[in-house]
Amino acid sequence: MSNLSPRDNESLRSLDEIRVDIDQVDQELIHLLSRRAELAIEVGKTKGLDGKPFFTPERERAIFEKISNTNPGPLLPKQLRSIFREIISAARAAEKPLNVSFWGPPGTFTNMAALQTFGSSTILTPQDSIQDVFYAVESGKADYGVVPVENSVAGVVPETLDMFPQTNVKICAEVYIPISHQLVSVAGSLSEIKRVYAGPQPAAQCKRWLRMNLPNAEIVEVVPTAKAAQTALDDRESAAIANRLGAETVGIPILQENIADNPSNRTRFLVIGYNEPTNTGKDKTSVMFNLRHRPGELYRALEAFFEHGVNLMMIESRPAPRGAFEYIFYADCMGHRTDEPFVAAMDKLKSQALEITILGSYPLVESD
Repeated sequence: MSNLSPRDNESLRSLDEIRVDIDQVDQELIHLLSRRAELAIEVGKTKGLDGKPFFTPERERAIFEKISNTNPGPLLPKQLRSIFREIISAARAAEKPLNVSFWGPPGTFTNMAALQTFGSSTILTPQDSIQDVFYAVESGKADYGVVPVENSVAGVVPETLDMFPQTNVKICAEVYIPISHQLVSVAGSLSEIKRVYAGPQPAAQCKRWLRMNLPNAEIVEVVPTAKAAQTALDDRESAAIANRLGAETVGIPILQENIADNPSNRTRFLVIGYNEPTNTGKDKTSVMFNLRHRPGELYRALEAFFEHGVNLMMIESRPAPRGAFEYIFYADCMGHRTDEPFVAAMDKLKSQALEITILGSYPLVESD
C-alpha cells in the first residue's frame, strides 16, 4: 500500500514522462563521453610526441579526489569512482591500448587488482607466475604488470620482493584489495569434502575456519586461487578457497561464503613498469639496499631515516641472489624521492650501504 497522499500522487509524473528525460540525459552523456574520448586521443598524440607514459596514477588520483569533493549526490563517491574508472579506462584505450600482465589465470585477486587499477578497456594478459609478470614488463611484451606484495594477515609475498634485484622494473602505483574468501565446491555439503585446494596465503588466512569446520580434510597446495577452483571443479570430494571472481570465472558453486578468519583482511598489490609518477604531496617511495656484515650496520642505516624524519612504513629482508647468507633490505617510506628529507636520508644512507636502489615513488593509497 502506498504511503503517498492524494496530493503527492498528483505531483508525480508518469513513467513515460520520466523516461523521456532519461533518454535525453543518455544522449547528452553519449555526446559528452565522445567528446572526452576525442580529447583523450589528442592527449595521446601529445604524449606520443613527448614520450610521456599513458598511465599516470598521480593524474588519476587527482581526478578521483576532485570527483569525491564535488559530488552533489545522490550517487555515493565510491559509485562515482567506479563509473569514472571505466570512463578513464575507455579514454586511455582511445589514446593507446595498454597491455597489462597479471599473475593469472583469470579470476585471481591479482586479476581483480588489475581491473580496479586499469579498468575493463585494457588488454589484461594472465601469466603463470609472478616471475613471468616481471619478465613480460622487462621484455616489453607488457606495458605494465600487477603483482601482490603483502597481505595484512600473512605478511609479505617473497616471490615479488625477490624479483626486484633480478630486473630493472620500477613501481608505478599501488592498490589494495579487500580479501573475501569463499569455499567453493560441487559437493552438496561439508561432510562430503575430503580435500581442500588452496594457495599458501588463502590457506593461512582461513586456518581457523578450516580447523573448526573441516578438521579432517587434507589441505592441498595449489596456486594461484583460480587454479585451485578449477581443480576442485573436477573433484567431487573436494573444495577450494577462491574469491567470487574466481568462482564465477571457473563456474563452480559457492558452498560457504566469507570463510576468512579476519574480516579486515587486505592485500596490497604493486603496479610495475617504467614511468616515474610526479610528486603529489602524498606519496610513498620504495627502496632496497644491502649492508656490510658488521655489528650495528642495520641500526646505523635506519638512523638515516630517523635523523631526517622519514617515516618507515615497512622493512623486510630477503636473501641476496648473489651471495650466500647475504641479505637485501626492502623499505617503504612516506614521501616522494624528490622530497628534501628523503634526499637527505638517502645521502646519509649511502655512507652505510653497499648499494641503494630506489624502486619507485608513487601516490600513496589509503588501505582502508
